[in-house]
Amino acid sequence: MFDMLLEGFNSVFTFQIILLIVVGVILGLIFGSIPGLTATMAIAICLPITYGMDPVAGMSLLMGLYIGGVSGGLIPAILLKLPGTPSSIATTFDGYPMAQKGEPGKAFSFAIVSSFFGGLISIIALIIISPPLGKVALEFGPFEFFAIVIFSLTLISSLSGDSIVKGVLSGALGIAFAMVGSAPIDAFPRFTFGFNSLDAGFDLLPVLIGLFAVSEILITAEKKVKDNKYTRLKKISYRVKMKEYFEQKWNFLRSTLLGLSIGILPGIGGGTANIIAYATTKNLSKRPEEFGKGNPSGIVASESSNNAAIGGALVPLISLGIPGDTVTAMLLGGLVLHGLQPGPMLIQNSGEIVYGIFAALIIANILMAVFLFLGMRGFVRLLSIPQAILLPIILALCVVGAFGVNNRLFDVGALFFFGIIGYLMIKAKMPLTPLVLGFILGPILETNLRRGLMLSEGNFMPFLTEPIAAGFLLLTVVSIAMKIYSNRKKQKLQKVN
Repeated sequence: MFDMLLEGFNSVFTFQIILLIVVGVILGLIFGSIPGLTATMAIAICLPITYGMDPVAGMSLLMGLYIGGVSGGLIPAILLKLPGTPSSIATTFDGYPMAQKGEPGKAFSFAIVSSFFGGLISIIALIIISPPLGKVALEFGPFEFFAIVIFSLTLISSLSGDSIVKGVLSGALGIAFAMVGSAPIDAFPRFTFGFNSLDAGFDLLPVLIGLFAVSEILITAEKKVKDNKYTRLKKISYRVKMKEYFEQKWNFLRSTLLGLSIGILPGIGGGTANIIAYATTKNLSKRPEEFGKGNPSGIVASESSNNAAIGGALVPLISLGIPGDTVTAMLLGGLVLHGLQPGPMLIQNSGEIVYGIFAALIIANILMAVFLFLGMRGFVRLLSIPQAILLPIILALCVVGAFGVNNRLFDVGALFFFGIIGYLMIKAKMPLTPLVLGFILGPILETNLRRGLMLSEGNFMPFLTEPIAAGFLLLTVVSIAMKIYSNRKKQKLQKVN
């Protein structure tokens, strides 16, 4: 493993790839620092740029965007009480009060150091966990993969929003869109309605960019545009005593492990991890009344957990080919675009590329901390860009990106079609994540179903009787049952109150 990691660093230590990581981290920090723009949108816009690149180079850029996008949210969270990303919601609870007390530099220091070490530990865990998990998964056949995809889709849907019905409908809609075009085994055209452009189905990039970028632009455009707040900080001191850092060691370790564990679970991610870690730290504190008033423990809990969720979310992606959240769903698309098939065979067949990605993650994590310390004032000024200028530029980049995939206007039409679909789903409070996962995992589900039926000569029982498959299907039932129980409990509490 160590030798492979050294080879990964050798493949990454070129001027071109280091430059791509630097650009990715900076762009990610910019997107993360502007409320409304996320790591998902940054990757969606930059994914077409990687199309002609070497796999290691292209994925290095995306990893830089991922780490920068998650970490950049701490900037407006501390300065303006606006979470730049869902992963920084809990950072606002104590980061902003600390800044208001005249200690913004101290708040940034705790946040950046926690983000760096939380991310680093999760990447190390990713490197250690992924290979053995991949070897175990080599024993999986079509029955097991069918059950895993069902479990993943159901878990994502059941954890998306308050309504399990909306989550399941969203996932089913994604599978339905994935079925447009040629069938995976016999290439029989389906749901094309006589349009030749639909023979190949919908391309992944226009779907992703439309759902997450165009829909967000439409939502933002309908709101009354307000002048962005702009905080001027003439002098920022980042000095924190080592004693203060060491006082947070148990809080940091606990929050990092929570973030890593939650990140591994499909569908949860840093948006939930930071809130759970914050609540846990507050509940275990001897002085819980100090939280929400500028307590560094709250910042450490939030930022260490959300960055630890990065490595956690990549574990199922690398080992099983199952994205853990929306961002890793985009990264799954990036791997597929570069001819890589995420799953048990990925490390065995493309080990040098995978360890190159691991090396890029470590470098991006270091650069993230450096740029946050050095470029704080510059990132603060980005918050003053008027939305009237920003949104048209983003929309133009989306159109260029969608057209550039196959050089056809049909993809631009698909971009706006899925943008409207995403907009309507957001208005209806339907989660987008299950749709994306349904679209990506739908063909895998269908392929393994058909392969399994061919292997069993049309008998469906092996899908239920094979031990691993049966275990995942049982987890699926438990997941749905827990969600239904949780919803009913909430409804009863609401009636009582």
